[in-house]
Amino acid sequence: MAIITEEPELTTNSQIPPTKPKPSPPNNNNNGFSFWFYFTLAVSLITLFFVFTSSPSPHDPKTWFLTLPTPLRHHHSKGRTIKVQTHPNETPLEVFTVEDGPTSSETILIVHGQGLSSFSYRHLAKSIASKGLHVLSVDLPGNGFSDKSVEASVEGVNGVLGRFWYVYSEIQEKGIFWAFDQIVETGEIPYEEIQARMSKRKVRKPLDLGPQEMGKVLGEVIDSMGLAPVHLVLHDSALGFCANWVSERAELVRSVTLIDAAAEGAFPVWVVEVPVVREVVLGVSFVYAKVVGLCCSGRVGGEDLDALRVLLKGRDGGRAVVNAAKRVNSSFDLAEWGEGLSGVPMQVLWSAGWSPEWSREGDRVAKALPRATFVTHSGCRWAQEDVADEIGEKISQFVLSLPKSARKVEQESIPDHIQKMLDDAKSNGHDHHHHHSHDHGHGHDEYGDAHIHGANYMDAYGLGHGPHGW
Repeated sequence: MAIITEEPELTTNSQIPPTKPKPSPPNNNNNGFSFWFYFTLAVSLITLFFVFTSSPSPHDPKTWFLTLPTPLRHHHSKGRTIKVQTHPNETPLEVFTVEDGPTSSETILIVHGQGLSSFSYRHLAKSIASKGLHVLSVDLPGNGFSDKSVEASVEGVNGVLGRFWYVYSEIQEKGIFWAFDQIVETGEIPYEEIQARMSKRKVRKPLDLGPQEMGKVLGEVIDSMGLAPVHLVLHDSALGFCANWVSERAELVRSVTLIDAAAEGAFPVWVVEVPVVREVVLGVSFVYAKVVGLCCSGRVGGEDLDALRVLLKGRDGGRAVVNAAKRVNSSFDLAEWGEGLSGVPMQVLWSAGWSPEWSREGDRVAKALPRATFVTHSGCRWAQEDVADEIGEKISQFVLSLPKSARKVEQESIPDHIQKMLDDAKSNGHDHHHHHSHDHGHGHDEYGDAHIHGANYMDAYGLGHGPHGW
């Protein structure tokens, strides 16, 4: 008997369910390599960007000075620094000043505007001094060669952004490859040293001074140098910084000249406030020149323009300018301010061709200050940079047309211990002269009275004229 078996029907290919290929195991080596490659590339590009646009600016004044262009070093050699105290319990600030012209004449004090310094007014000062007037230009704290930062103790670093700026400051101080050198030498990342430095350290913070502190600086400069009363020249945003001080210390001011003055300066502060924009504007001469040409003046020479950029960039100058601009007094009433100074002669110098909007602003200022002499000039908003002789002529004529100032001269008080030494020296001199007269029977010997002189301030220090009368 035959056994018949049925063979299973063969299914077509379409009936066979497709088999999924087994996933290949991930290649960890390739993923790790890709991550570190792109991470290293990103860090390198960011580092190169900061290196080329913001080369580390040394805080040490001597080191910074050696990197300055020749015109800036020449300007610095003509000036001197004065220490002023803005707060009782804080370290005094060094303020840079430059003088020109005879000190016995009328004194003109020039206060710069936003993003500027005494360097910008050197041609104007020279023009005024040529008319026989005494000129003093000052760098407000945070600008020019004056102090721009103060040392402060901080603890810890807050947030991701704070850690980033800490690392960036470490790169500025120690170099880009400092951590890599540590890894090569020790075989490990210097976490403990970094944490210890982050926990408590001393850093330099940009100055944060407002109109009250700036006015105090001006007052101390005037008092310490015996300049009062002064003919005050306020350019640009200097009006916003000095308006309250002028009202409070009007006895120190003989006259006021406003040069394109406004509460807010011509230079756009926001370009040095945003970190990336700041590095580009202050790091690239061409970009900085474009900003100044659009907002301030299109006639500044290349060498002078680059010097302004270097001063604004160095030693936290940009951040200090931003801090000051945020605190400038932009809400005061100009007409009310002028009424309060009705006894102070005033002149307004205004650009006639900068822009229609700026000319209308000049009309508004003229109406707010009806007692002031309103004069136009052919320069831009930074007139001292392009028409210095024209501005100097107008200021000189205005000052010389006024009656001469009666300068107050205050005698410096002598310290108590020095006064006691003077009294003792004077008493000893009388006793010696008394005995000498009795011995010789008269008050004159063969040398006469030439050697008998009262003790003075220099004698008490042993710096007197000596027996030869020198």
